Amino acid sequence: MENENLERAVLVGVVLEKGGERKVKEYLDELEFLADTAGVVTEKKFMQRLDRPEKSTYIGSGKLKEITEYCEENSINYIIFDDELTGIQQRNIEKEVKVSKVIDRTSLILEIFAQRAQTSYAKMQVELARYQYMLPRLAGMWTHLERQRGGMGARGGMGETQIEIDRRIVKERITRLKEQLKKVDRQMATQRSNRGSLVRLALVGYTNVGKSTIMNLLSKSDVFAENKLFATLDTTVRKVVIENVPFLLSDTVGFIRKLPTQLIEAFKSTLDEVREADILVHVVDISHPDFEEQMTVVEKTLRDIGAGDKPVYVVFNKIDAYSPEEYDEFSITPKGPEHQTLEELKNSWIASEKAPCIFISAINKTGIEKLRADIYRMVSEIHAGRYPFNNFLW
Repeated sequence: MENENLERAVLVGVVLEKGGERKVKEYLDELEFLADTAGVVTEKKFMQRLDRPEKSTYIGSGKLKEITEYCEENSINYIIFDDELTGIQQRNIEKEVKVSKVIDRTSLILEIFAQRAQTSYAKMQVELARYQYMLPRLAGMWTHLERQRGGMGARGGMGETQIEIDRRIVKERITRLKEQLKKVDRQMATQRSNRGSLVRLALVGYTNVGKSTIMNLLSKSDVFAENKLFATLDTTVRKVVIENVPFLLSDTVGFIRKLPTQLIEAFKSTLDEVREADILVHVVDISHPDFEEQMTVVEKTLRDIGAGDKPVYVVFNKIDAYSPEEYDEFSITPKGPEHQTLEELKNSWIASEKAPCIFISAINKTGIEKLRADIYRMVSEIHAGRYPFNNFLW
């Protein structure tokens, strides 16, 4: 599809810390990938350094004017901010930039989740997250109400009454969705309990690190996998047998920086597979320049959902795409992790003993047999403790 047939966007990031330009640029690169996943082409990225975000428009008036002029001249459809906007900020920016729709990172992620949701359960979770995001923003988002305000003179005017009606409708919808999700959660909990005491492994990791590809290799199944963010929303569980030992393997939704709190809340029940797992298989894209920060994001999210104390086995994937940055021997800056060869990286991680780990390429199937052997060993140890009599028969 040609770019002119797609929606077009500019991205906006704010640098709030000294020396934070590099980090904001990385965030905007990821935001571009998110936009691409949603079917939107990024035309330009804007950054502004501020001591603190502007209360009314998030960015300064001069930068907003520059963005406005660019959007008008280039027929831009969307302005996407990397940080979450308040309803008032969004409304004020839209007043200035009349030709473009203004959204933030949270809105974009919610839109991607809505596009990706396949089952009724996932659709309800996404809908709940969208209503929770919308609720505190109603006054800023419903700009058509301004025309009604003050018409009747009763307790703030007709506009205020209408906003309260809208707020009540959204709250009622949130309540209904939560009740519907609780029913499905109980059914899923019953399904999990019916699986018996099989050992459970859960694939976790940043979005787009190759979890579904690894799932397919280990379970010989056909779980949807592609080079897009959030390819998997619904948790997939497969029974796997390695040698003579059976276990359950689940593939879960990927995590991301600045993951909306509404989504974490809405998908908590889906992530029960993670909380109830015996071992977490943390898949990492080692070819990504920020893979260590991505690992930190995943570890924090696991703590947030109550799974921070689980045994972890780290799978460094995509070694086929790994390439160290060149290092200038005459540089005054010391050689960093980004300059290490793959062998140096392997040795440093294995020596650190942070967690057992393996380096593989799921695409090229490099290291997959060792991965299977390691999983067999870990599962066997748990299985032997859980079924001592069966172990004796072996």
